[in-house]
Amino acid sequence: MSVARVHVAIVGAGIIGCLIAREMAARRPEASIVVLERDQTGCGASRRSAGTHIPRGATERFRRMTEYSHEYYAGLQRARPALPIRALPMAVVADAAHERTILERYVPAAAPLRTDTLPCRVTDLPERCAAWRISGGHYADVHGLTRALAAQLRPRVAFREGVEVVAVDPSPTGVTLRLGTGETLTADRLVLAPGPWTGHPAWAALTRELDVRVKKIVALHLDEPTAPDDGAVVFQDHDAFLLPLHAEGHWLYSYVCPQWDVDPDTVGRGLAPSDLVEAAESLRACAPRLAGRVGSARVFCDAYGPQGEPLITGVAGAERVVYAGAGSGFGYRLAPAIAGEAADLLCQD
Repeated sequence: MSVARVHVAIVGAGIIGCLIAREMAARRPEASIVVLERDQTGCGASRRSAGTHIPRGATERFRRMTEYSHEYYAGLQRARPALPIRALPMAVVADAAHERTILERYVPAAAPLRTDTLPCRVTDLPERCAAWRISGGHYADVHGLTRALAAQLRPRVAFREGVEVVAVDPSPTGVTLRLGTGETLTADRLVLAPGPWTGHPAWAALTRELDVRVKKIVALHLDEPTAPDDGAVVFQDHDAFLLPLHAEGHWLYSYVCPQWDVDPDTVGRGLAPSDLVEAAESLRACAPRLAGRVGSARVFCDAYGPQGEPLITGVAGAERVVYAGAGSGFGYRLAPAIAGEAADLLCQD
């Protein structure tokens, strides 16, 4: 049995885990860093993500994190134009009386501006609603982006894919991880970035008091062709959006699924009858012309913090462990800010 020691171990190679590794590699060039992933890089929640960056936030913290992430992704695009991040025309639709809310929730870079037209041909402006053109929106292939970032990091960061962490034992001098391969790894600091697998038996005792819950996520795939200039439409009052997936040749409709406390290892097995009923009702309210175009969907889940916001915190009783996640449905959008806050905690000593 081999035993190794590193400065920082990160459990979870999704977009959040990879960005934490990227941040720590930049801040601590001398540190040894390993990312552990029981699947393949980017193949958990990141693979199912809609990858839509909507530059808004319902609270001050959300808006601050959105602004940080907005600038981060813009910098990535400038530095590496080949990354799978695509700028996207975007409009938000809401009751005309809600203009003040729109102006308050969208970050300054979004620059909401009233418009009479929507950036797509598949839906009309609902009655008694207004539309605002939004700047700075984009769509990303989160799976592809995560893998591209990991590829850039590999000369500096060790990635252990297909390696499950089966036990975590924190102590005052380090955190010992027992791996499914029979190896033992000790880290000076450990970051848990497990996405919706917050309750995994290896670390459930550490995360139990965080009050993180897991909610089902459903996004419909609509059998309607996209045009090159089609953009996204955000239905503010319904907490839903319509997204053209140009590379795949169809549309995605995301809405709020109300099912909580699901198991990430079983929830992704496909649509349930109740999903179809809820989805059809939401779709008819927002884009009735597409109601007959439901052909398939992506079904998975996401972790939510106790206040419906991301959670980046030290773990009580385990001073060398940091939890980073609970993206609350916005894991991709806020991943850079989550990574930055996690790195702040790791670099405190």
